[in-house]
Amino acid sequence: MKGYFNLFDFKQKVNYKTEILAGLTVAMTMMPESLSFAILAGFPPLVGLYAAFIMGLVTSIFGGRPGLVSGGAGATVIVLIALMKSHGIEYVFAAVALAGVVQILVGIFKFGKFIRLVPQPVMYGFVNGLAVIIFVSQLQQFKSVSNGEPTWLTGTPLLIMAGLVLLTIAIIILLPKVTKAVPPSLAAIIVVFIVVLGFQIDTKTVKDIASISGGFLPFHIPQVPFNFSTFQLIFPYALIMAAVGLTEGLLTLNLVDELTATRGNGNRECLAQGGANILNGFFFGMGGCPMIAQTLVNLSAGARARLSGIIASMTILMIILFGAPVIEQVPMAALTGVMIMVAIGTFEWASFRFINKMPKQDIFVGMLVAVITIYLHNLALAVLIGVVISALVFAWESAKRIRAHKSVDENGVKYYKIYGPVFFGSVTAFHEKFDVLGDPQEVIIDFSESRVADMSGIEALNKITEKYTKAGKKIHLKYLSPDCRQLLANAQDVIEINIIEDPAYHVAI
Repeated sequence: MKGYFNLFDFKQKVNYKTEILAGLTVAMTMMPESLSFAILAGFPPLVGLYAAFIMGLVTSIFGGRPGLVSGGAGATVIVLIALMKSHGIEYVFAAVALAGVVQILVGIFKFGKFIRLVPQPVMYGFVNGLAVIIFVSQLQQFKSVSNGEPTWLTGTPLLIMAGLVLLTIAIIILLPKVTKAVPPSLAAIIVVFIVVLGFQIDTKTVKDIASISGGFLPFHIPQVPFNFSTFQLIFPYALIMAAVGLTEGLLTLNLVDELTATRGNGNRECLAQGGANILNGFFFGMGGCPMIAQTLVNLSAGARARLSGIIASMTILMIILFGAPVIEQVPMAALTGVMIMVAIGTFEWASFRFINKMPKQDIFVGMLVAVITIYLHNLALAVLIGVVISALVFAWESAKRIRAHKSVDENGVKYYKIYGPVFFGSVTAFHEKFDVLGDPQEVIIDFSESRVADMSGIEALNKITEKYTKAGKKIHLKYLSPDCRQLLANAQDVIEINIIEDPAYHVAI
């Protein structure tokens, strides 16, 4: 069943059956994760489900691209644990709402475009590290709590859990070879559910995590003092949460762009995330951001429109209100198997094929980002470190490329033709190219194949002109932009600027 789904400025041709089934599958995988993170942070379980509903619905309608799924994500919740322990949940709600305001400001001022600065090796490390996290987190389902301490399952419970997980994985792998009418993840969950109920198998279910029944979202103004002291307290948490959410969200958006060969709108996604988090703060939710695992479940189920995200969100709400007794009986083994397959699908196996062709520094950056992601669970920090190291490596490599071709014409005028950018990393090498004392009385420096990139480059030009002036020699700087001329004030009487053939570019200051 296909048709057109109109929502605001988006008009998409939609396969309704695929979108609905994908949405149901996403809801099944999102609920246990949102519950687990809520409990981890010390929140009431329903706070996690309310966040999944609000984030999913708002971002599906207003977000930066179809197919992206948002919910109560662990990346943002982890930031709030310390605030929860020190000041309680009311301050958490205030911080979540303030984080939403920060994200909206980022969208308004169109700062989302800076995600383009993330290099491919950082993306590889980010995605691979996240895949390992998803996989390792599923191993917790092979543990039980005894005397307050988690211990590994043994004997029959272990065999049952492993068997059901393997059955789930087998269905996901084999079903597409038979039919593509039903998303394999949803089919696997249903089959394992029926097997467990039919044979009365004793295994861990969703109810063992927490009860998911409740009422409609209550409107709730955070009960905190509205003064500057409260702002000072919650602002650092809100800022970090906003940064983590936007980093993970925009990286997920880029990943979906690559997988679907389409292009999303990063700034619109920032606005949608911000609006959703503000609503979380006032409707008893813990906030969140786009979730890569659930997004990949959505895409692997064939969803390409906004409808699947809306269906997933409404399904979670219906389960909270009416369907909890049934969903609480879903075996955790089925959800674990789905998430293991998501981890396998998330991992960039292609990065191994390229590893012998990539520069050593790119390999190092990718591995470092993956390690930070895995061990610190701080995606924003991992990406930031990766970007900084990549930028420094780029600066170093660019600095080594600066060259000077030297020649003397029939009039005894010496020419220096500069190749490569003049910037903070290359100014030392730039100065080493010149022989001030040995040069003739007239020297021309040709910048037609070079660019002065920053203030360090401008200062380098000032210094070189000062050296020739002190030596009583005349120097001409050709093909410099007007920006450079204005800044070379201390050598105006000895500098000749040829602007006739100047390239049309501006110096980055």
